[in-house]
Amino acid sequence: MFKGVIFDLDGTLVNSLEDITNAMNTVLQKHNFPTHSVLVCQSFIGHGVRELVVKALPKAYQNEKWINRCFTEMLAVYRENCTIKTKMYEGIGDLLDELTARNIKLAVFSNKADELTKKVVKAVFPEWNFEVVEGLKIEALKKPNPTVALEISKKLDLPATQLIFVGDTDVDILTAKSAGMYPIGVVWGYRTKEELLASGAKYILEHPLDLLKIL
Repeated sequence: MFKGVIFDLDGTLVNSLEDITNAMNTVLQKHNFPTHSVLVCQSFIGHGVRELVVKALPKAYQNEKWINRCFTEMLAVYRENCTIKTKMYEGIGDLLDELTARNIKLAVFSNKADELTKKVVKAVFPEWNFEVVEGLKIEALKKPNPTVALEISKKLDLPATQLIFVGDTDVDILTAKSAGMYPIGVVWGYRTKEELLASGAKYILEHPLDLLKIL
């Protein structure tokens, strides 16, 4: 029934929390703004880097001037440090091996900037073939907008109904539902099982290999 899987990146395939937090805090420290713990930054992730910057800035500085300035600086710092501590979650490699053996097509769709999404995937997953890797190019098209997910469907030459969409946030689940794909949540990411179920996840993975049960 299912012939392809689209994965979210951060919190689903890779744990990138430390690299993202460190880059954000580097920018905040530069301007003598309060920094944030890894746990707090975790709650900011999922809607793209720009939204992360907005949430990380002090309320009084959440204006276009400071958002644009810190967004540019954040991208510059993170670009140079996005693969230092970022690594795939335990069990992901085994899952990708199994999916590859079953000729399941693989893709990545992230709200992380496109350039950085491709850089992380290339660095962390050199052994596997993701046929399509898409990050954020146009702010208006970020998840949960289903446009890019549907474009990936066309590039994979598979109808949306034959695609599983795996993610760790409500944004991913809502994207999958809007695109007509099968929405699956993971518990090892940046959001809770309850949030994923409330947003409409049809299945929750406790371990990456649990995905094989759906196939």
